[in-house]
Amino acid sequence: MLAPLSVPVEHFQPDVDLSWPFGKLEGLDRDDIREAAYEVFFTSCRSSPGFGGRHALAFYSSNDSADGVGTSGSGSPGSSGRGTSGVGMVANSRIKRTLGLKTLKRIRSRRASSGGSGSNPSSPNSGPGFGGGGGIGGSPGMSFTVPARSMPTRRPLTSAEIMRMQMRVTEQSDNRLRKTLMRTLVGQLAYVRQMSRRAETVILPLELLRHLKPSEFNSSQEYHFWQRRQLKILEAGLVFHPWMPLQPRNTHAMKLREIIRAHDGMSLDTGKNSESLRSLCNCVVALAWRGANGNPTDVCHWADGYPLNVHIYIALLQSVFDHRDETMVLEEVDELMELMKKTWTMLGITRPIHNVCFTWVLFYQFVVTGQVEPDLLCASLAMMAEVANDARRGDRETIYVKTSASVLSSIIGWSEKRLLDYHVGFSKASTVMMENLLPLVLQARKILDEDIAATIAARQEQQEDKLQADVAGAPCENRVDLYIRSSVKNAFDKMIETGNISIKAVDINRALSETLIELAQATEELAAKEKETYSSTIKKWHPVAAGVAAVTLHNCYGDILNQYLSGVCALSNEIIHVLQRAGKLEKILVQMVVEESVDCEDGGKAIVREMVPYEVDSIILRLLRKWIEESLRKPKDCVQRAKDTETWNPKSKAEPFALSAVELMKLAKEKVDEFFELPTGISEDLVQALADGLERIVREYTTFVASCGTKQSYVPSLPPLTRCNRDSRFSKLWKKASCSIGAEELQQALSSEGHHPRPSTSRGTQRLYIRLNTLHYLLSHLNSLDKTLSLSPRVIPSTHKRCYRSLGSSSYFELARASMQGAIQHVAEVAAYRLIFLDSNSVLYESLYIFDVANARIKPALRILKQNLTLLGAILIDRAQPLAVKEVMKASFEAFLMVLLAGGSMRIFSRLDHEMIEEDFKNLKRVFCNSGVGLIAEDEVEKDADVVEGVVVLMGQSTEQLVKDFSTAACERSGIGVAGGGQKLPMPPTTGKWNRSDPNTILRVLCYRNDQAANAFLKRTFQLPKRR
Repeated sequence: MLAPLSVPVEHFQPDVDLSWPFGKLEGLDRDDIREAAYEVFFTSCRSSPGFGGRHALAFYSSNDSADGVGTSGSGSPGSSGRGTSGVGMVANSRIKRTLGLKTLKRIRSRRASSGGSGSNPSSPNSGPGFGGGGGIGGSPGMSFTVPARSMPTRRPLTSAEIMRMQMRVTEQSDNRLRKTLMRTLVGQLAYVRQMSRRAETVILPLELLRHLKPSEFNSSQEYHFWQRRQLKILEAGLVFHPWMPLQPRNTHAMKLREIIRAHDGMSLDTGKNSESLRSLCNCVVALAWRGANGNPTDVCHWADGYPLNVHIYIALLQSVFDHRDETMVLEEVDELMELMKKTWTMLGITRPIHNVCFTWVLFYQFVVTGQVEPDLLCASLAMMAEVANDARRGDRETIYVKTSASVLSSIIGWSEKRLLDYHVGFSKASTVMMENLLPLVLQARKILDEDIAATIAARQEQQEDKLQADVAGAPCENRVDLYIRSSVKNAFDKMIETGNISIKAVDINRALSETLIELAQATEELAAKEKETYSSTIKKWHPVAAGVAAVTLHNCYGDILNQYLSGVCALSNEIIHVLQRAGKLEKILVQMVVEESVDCEDGGKAIVREMVPYEVDSIILRLLRKWIEESLRKPKDCVQRAKDTETWNPKSKAEPFALSAVELMKLAKEKVDEFFELPTGISEDLVQALADGLERIVREYTTFVASCGTKQSYVPSLPPLTRCNRDSRFSKLWKKASCSIGAEELQQALSSEGHHPRPSTSRGTQRLYIRLNTLHYLLSHLNSLDKTLSLSPRVIPSTHKRCYRSLGSSSYFELARASMQGAIQHVAEVAAYRLIFLDSNSVLYESLYIFDVANARIKPALRILKQNLTLLGAILIDRAQPLAVKEVMKASFEAFLMVLLAGGSMRIFSRLDHEMIEEDFKNLKRVFCNSGVGLIAEDEVEKDADVVEGVVVLMGQSTEQLVKDFSTAACERSGIGVAGGGQKLPMPPTTGKWNRSDPNTILRVLCYRNDQAANAFLKRTFQLPKRR
């Protein structure tokens, strides 16, 4: 008994994911089908040399006369050019040459068997029924030659021996088959109705059951298993898968199934008088010889029903692979194929079905042998071309359509599973395999979607077949594009899975940012690998393969980037690094698309439109603007706190500024420094945005600092104009006081404080000084910020014309600077007027020249003023002192004028007082000229003193001259020309802008002139009331 030489192919890789396209046969495994296939093959080839001897009993096969299917025995490739052994010396196979298969190193045509024919039971003339002595059931009409025993020799193997070895059939099984055929073909069989002894008229399983007895098997169990297989074959071919559908409740089919079920656990009695065997024979013959209309016919059908016939034929085709190296095809494949053709009639196989099955077998062998032999894939591709030619004919039978659709669907399913993830399925070394698999699956897809689908659609009776749903698919022209996109996406997803990347809106951290940067690097490497390894192969079927891969990777990374950015709340260095790396990746991928699209008709515009831009620059710009907005929140809060809590107490003697200003400028500087530390390009637009935000805050704070009232609130209101009267209550009081204590003593009493001068600057005025210091502090630090923003080398000049700054200015804070200068001026004025009209009111406006000029001079007030200026210099910083002193000077001059022109009813002047007043004013000017080195230039003092000196000059003029000057000025101002003819002079309005040519100023001098002429003029002209 010959043991199998190798593991069966179907058991070589049980986990292969290539689906079997022909369905399952109930109760039959692949070993059962293989045994049955050998039996069918041997029976069909029984007339060929090597299967029964040249002089064996001849029988005739319908294949011998079939057009394009087989040839006669002597002229067939199985016998042409051969000796009596049946195997010639084939050095090169035509089929292998056509399919591009390698020639075996060992020439299989030289296979040899040791020993003579007497020692080899499988030789054509040996074994029971074919050996010397006739054997059991031997026919007296046949002669057999038994060669004499001799020393062992080596001879070539016959085709029958090669086939038996390839199909792993034991010699014992082979001998039993030969014996049965001898008994069947020699005897007069009632079951074939005395027809010619053609192989296709033999119901082989039935004959085997009739002629083989339990004694011819090693054990009863082996016999039972063998018998059970034969019954299952009959059941599959006649009941489950008949060539013509059975009528419902066919009695013979039902009876046959009953017999088979009854003997499922026990052997069938095959004796001559066995009723079970007789019933079995009747049922089998009735079903096998059944015609299309149910009536008996002269054609036997027991193994040509689909898919049993295809299962058997596939098992035969698989025998062409060398059992010692199952990736190689035998050199004898040509003659074996010719012999297999003899089974076509019995199995109902046609050349198109053969082409489909052989394509499947080549592809299946390529898969199950580990895809190590690319020649098998090339051979499958070559056979697919034959399938394509066959499929173009629209008159194909149903079995062909079913077989083709199933085979193509299986090939497509397996191939596309790898092509849809070719980064896993194919390495750099196996791209040649991919190069052959692509055209194979595309051709199969085209056949399935166009030719087979069209055939199915044309047949109305097939519309409800499940197969129709299986053949529907995507157009072939889009398949390669789909493979690229799917595989690239799968490769990208695998990187995500390997990197354990999980994007959560609440979990944007440094580690995740670094992971995205690494993912961008990996994506770039994947794109390079795609272009170098796969795109050059795929480009034959897709002109922009690398471009499609680049677009897919771009969109995949873009999805991850968008998820990442959706959780970004604030800009950070990590986020900028991620965006910058994404931008670099995008440029590389876009460049790949551009390079691939050079030869495209549209220049690659269509594929480029699929790329959703990352808009890295826009995102960074948006986040920067958001960062600026968030950064300005703290300074804004600082200003708001200052409004609620600032007391204008100095931080320290060394830093006489408001605490809020120090904090505000510190925050501003921090934000500017952080801004320029961001690892990205800083455009001039962004600098301007930051500067604008800071400027708004500083201006708001400046407005708050300057909110300290107005200078006019400290100026006394003007008293009503009156005329001096010698009989007034003031004059009487003055005379009475002079009589009782003396004028000099009275003056000393009124100015007693002037002998002990001390500063009269109030706390409120000192707080105004702190405001003034604060404004200068802000201005200096604002200039520093401006310099930082303007001179930073990180700033990228704006590419578009846009006027951010005032004409002629290079400052980012021009408005804030102007606002601050105005605030400084305003606070200085308010502080000066408060100092003079409020703090120094008692020694200046309320005391100077009261009752009498000679006894109420300015000297005490000047002492206090000097002390106040000293304190001012101690509080104010150097930059603030010049303006503050100047404003004090202006306020002092204003107060001096108020004494002269609006001093109220307690002041009267005569022309003789002019010299004393002039001297006092000179002393007042001297105070400011000497108040500090370089604080106020002397010419500035003189310029501001011009108005006061003009008024003092008026006080030295005669009343007549004053009246004349007044009349002229009043008429000119009112526009009536020269007064005369009793024309009344107009009352000049009070403008507050006093000067020697102003009629209102001259009028006021007259009102305070203590003489009869002035009194009479005022009474006559304006009816001014007398002082009381």
